[in-house]
Amino acid sequence: MSPEKPAQKEVVVQGIAASQGIAYGQVFVYLRSDVEVPSYQVTPEKRIEEVSRFEKALLVTRQQIAKIQSEVEKNLGKDESMIFDAHLLVLEDQALISETIREFETSGANIETCFDQVSRRYVQAFSQIDDEYLRERAGDIRDVAQRVLQNLLGQAENSLARVAEKRVVVANDLTPSDSASIDRGAALALATDSGSKTSHTAIVARSMKVPAVVGLHDLTRKTKTGDWMIVDGYEGLVILNPSEQTLFRYGKIQQRKKSFEQRLIDANRQPSVTLDGVTVPLMANIETVEEIAQVKEYNAAGVGLFRTEYLYLNSSIVPTEQEQFLAYKTVAEALAPCPVVIRTLDLGGDKPVAGFTGLLFKEENPFLGFRAIRFCLENPAIFKDQLRAILMASVHGKVQLMYPMVSGAGELARANALLEECKAELKSRGQPYDETLSVGAMIEIPSAAATVDLLARHCSFFSIGTNDLIQYLLAIDRGNDHIAHLYEPTHPAVLRTLRQIVGDAHRRNVPVGVCGEMAGDPVFAPLLLGLGVDSLSMTPSSLPQVRFLVRAMKMSEARELAVAALAMDSAREIYALCDEFYRQRVKVD
Repeated sequence: MSPEKPAQKEVVVQGIAASQGIAYGQVFVYLRSDVEVPSYQVTPEKRIEEVSRFEKALLVTRQQIAKIQSEVEKNLGKDESMIFDAHLLVLEDQALISETIREFETSGANIETCFDQVSRRYVQAFSQIDDEYLRERAGDIRDVAQRVLQNLLGQAENSLARVAEKRVVVANDLTPSDSASIDRGAALALATDSGSKTSHTAIVARSMKVPAVVGLHDLTRKTKTGDWMIVDGYEGLVILNPSEQTLFRYGKIQQRKKSFEQRLIDANRQPSVTLDGVTVPLMANIETVEEIAQVKEYNAAGVGLFRTEYLYLNSSIVPTEQEQFLAYKTVAEALAPCPVVIRTLDLGGDKPVAGFTGLLFKEENPFLGFRAIRFCLENPAIFKDQLRAILMASVHGKVQLMYPMVSGAGELARANALLEECKAELKSRGQPYDETLSVGAMIEIPSAAATVDLLARHCSFFSIGTNDLIQYLLAIDRGNDHIAHLYEPTHPAVLRTLRQIVGDAHRRNVPVGVCGEMAGDPVFAPLLLGLGVDSLSMTPSSLPQVRFLVRAMKMSEARELAVAALAMDSAREIYALCDEFYRQRVKVD
């Protein structure tokens, strides 16, 4: 760290850690403002010209985004460039375009006003969705809308290209367009008022390998261009005008972190075996075919969760059986002989998709609504297309099938009955499939957790989705800022439920994995293993930390940790116990 001493008082702001690392440097504040849209009436004789102007703006915007996407793919890689696929889909959304023209024909207002009003309604609708990933897509629509409006009004597009070299970029938010325009050598770190771990800022920061902290609320009001700042992407902190003591302390922290990261890299090349010789399968959660490279890079034992709904979310129409088959086959072949667990469609009222017009509807409480297996069972034609695609892919690797959001044995039996129909249909076609295909169920709903013994009659493995299970058990909406602090993975009710799930499953010789966020957190992973969980599946980048901890502990110690935790009545005490277990073994602080 630089020894320079800032003149102003030190200010510490807590946010969300989005990309690991520590950076120190001068601030560049980027304030992005919405386009000011003029409003006026268009005379009847100019209405054809007005629609033509709109179509031209859409075309120009599409060209601009395609250019940015090409640059991002060149500089950051194909995975990161896929961020812009969602932007291009917005420009091809016939509902958005038709609604704008309909608004124009009805009101006679200029096309900018009509498009602005319609796009704002779309942004508002997406902003209220419970699913974090989809809520972030509101930013895609807002970003594209601003570009279209700029092109309609003949304004130059916003850009961060003017960032001076080696600066900490501070902003309200960074759209993909903003982030893409930053020179890779210019940004030391990113810090934004809004955002989450799945926001575009976080994705781009991780791909650029620079620290990032998001969700800092009003940081842009507390700092100005030229100030000095530390960005701590490990703890989710920014420190404005750090003192000499803080600079010295962070210099030491940075040295230890770099040393620890090298230890993680070394450990990731080794088997995930505990000190007392127990092998722990560590799997990867993926959403796209392109993530195969990360699964291999991080030495995963396979894919414990392939979220297939993203094949649907990234398409303006429902993907065909053949399109799905090709995606599943690609993953299965690339990772064979490692297992690939393909989760069937988890869409519902909180995940609107263009191709499902008329099948999905707005719900007051979509998390308790018409989603996942409920949607699939009521739409068997769509569901069977996917089941046949998975069956066909099963001969190209070690494929396993898993149903989401199962609430009881009745749903599981109905899903399996449709699966049997699909097998019969493939046999009649002469289409091969793996007749020993393993079928599993997600345990995410308390009713499923309470009836594991009954579900075990209909499937051969379970995977616990801790994100939803904890939310349902504690009646906590994770997206509600007022009560999000009550979302406690170490709540005694959560631990007792996990113990019951594992115990009931093992008594029937059914293995249990965890594919929720707890699995990828090295503080919680030993507790899960101590409770008897057989495997852990996580975001690929989390694998090195968990693998390191597995190799630094004994399974007997993890079991002792679980026994001690189950005897406690405070979530805070249990977390402290798990954190101490972690710190004793990593010795990074």
